Amino acid sequence: MKERRRYKRLPIELFLEVDEIFKQDNVIINNIGASIAVFDISRSGIGFVSEADLPVGYYFRGMINLGDGDFFRVVIQIIRTHTIEDNQRVYGAEFVGLAPFLADKVDKYEKKINKD
Repeated sequence: MKERRRYKRLPIELFLEVDEIFKQDNVIINNIGASIAVFDISRSGIGFVSEADLPVGYYFRGMINLGDGDFFRVVIQIIRTHTIEDNQRVYGAEFVGLAPFLADKVDKYEKKINKD
């Protein structure tokens, strides 16, 4: 199977709370209260696990903390999901409209983890 990813995925341990998801046509779902565990990151998005059933095509806001005071706020679109064991779902999500200088922070993170 040919690798389709544009950017290398890097391991990360990050937890986020999703309280609101939305679509571009002003559909908003409030009070989600979903905990997500981010397990990888790339310049273009994240992979995460959650027990919540989050719909594909929806967006949420989050803060990505890369450690050492390096963080950025993002809008993330859920692009795929599949169920694994124990009611857990794995998600793939893309950053939306991320400025290049913020995506560069992921490259800096990669250099940091490769040095350790």
